[in-house]
Amino acid sequence: QVQLVESGGGLVQPGGSLRLSCAASGGTFNSYGMGWFRQATGKEREFVAAITSGGRIYHADSAKGRFTISRDNAKNTVYLQMNSLKPEDTAVYYCAADTAEYRVVAGKAVYWGQGTQVTVSS
Repeated sequence: QVQLVESGGGLVQPGGSLRLSCAASGGTFNSYGMGWFRQATGKEREFVAAITSGGRIYHADSAKGRFTISRDNAKNTVYLQMNSLKPEDTAVYYCAADTAEYRVVAGKAVYWGQGTQVTVSS
């Protein structure tokens, strides 16, 4: 059983930056594909970015050029660096993990964190 704990969310002004972290425990971290998703109030959950165990990266079009996913296998942690934040980035951000990496990208990962709130507002 894998546990995922997100942190780093908060209130930020438009144009600002945040770095989200997702700490994993209970599994072999370097064998998991990891991903970030977000869900705004009243909207469906959407894919943000994913990184495979081998380091291949996928970003949603909305994240390209502004968000960067990375992982530190020594720390069992995946990060989402978010720059040039916009009000429309406001959402609860969730971390996901699965050994079947295609399931992460598809939003069907087995393991999910509890989420961290990101609010972009002046």
